[in-house]
Amino acid sequence: MSQEVKVAVEAALKAGKILSERADDIGKISFKEFHDPVTEVDHLAEQAIISTIKNTFPDHDFLAEESGDTQGNNSTSKWIIDPLDGTLNYSHGYPCYCVSIALEQEGEVKVGVIYNPCLDELFVAEKGQGAILNGKPIRVSTIPTLKKSLLVTGFAPRVVKSEKDNLDHFCNFMKACQAVRRPGSAAMDLVYTAMGRFEGFWERGLHPWDVAAGLLILLEAGGKASKFDGSPTHIYDQEILVSNGLVHQQMVDVLQKGQI
Repeated sequence: MSQEVKVAVEAALKAGKILSERADDIGKISFKEFHDPVTEVDHLAEQAIISTIKNTFPDHDFLAEESGDTQGNNSTSKWIIDPLDGTLNYSHGYPCYCVSIALEQEGEVKVGVIYNPCLDELFVAEKGQGAILNGKPIRVSTIPTLKKSLLVTGFAPRVVKSEKDNLDHFCNFMKACQAVRRPGSAAMDLVYTAMGRFEGFWERGLHPWDVAAGLLILLEAGGKASKFDGSPTHIYDQEILVSNGLVHQQMVDVLQKGQI
């Protein structure tokens, strides 16, 4: 395990502890935009993560959900952080949220760590080294057809005011697969696809901190990723489709029936 992975794990566990300890005392809630809350705990967890990483890598840059993009060091290494993915869930006491930390080096994500404190699930991946959950290797599912697949999606706050609200895709998939879930944490959706709980996940309107760590974990677990039309995707794109690979083209075909 590299030093970068060790530090990311340490930071994720520290932030997870804060989330757990403050679950019944989240403090003041404000809103960045319609239906997009931020709590005191978001800021506390983010500060803990950045402080922990800076202790070992003081010259690295950061892209964090709450504090934004800090590139003062002009480093080729950037930590991409979501201290609390699933803030709305957290603010309502719904136990589906996580800490997400990724390391991007020279434009490529090399480390991904996601910690779910509700179930004490620690997902870790390093580029080219596979993906693990609590120390054990994980792989995507082997279900080959959409009809037997359990899918997952999400709806970003801004879709409330958008014509491309994902509802068309949701309805189309509901008629094409076994079922569709909407837990409320894109990072968790990605890692649960990586470990085979879901066969596929799609969403639009996401940010790099929502997907950077989870996408690496998914790919290292043998999954496939693209845009809705099947073309290559990147963490800075506005839409993502991931799957176990076996149902990927079937999902692309369904997405082509809606608004792209």
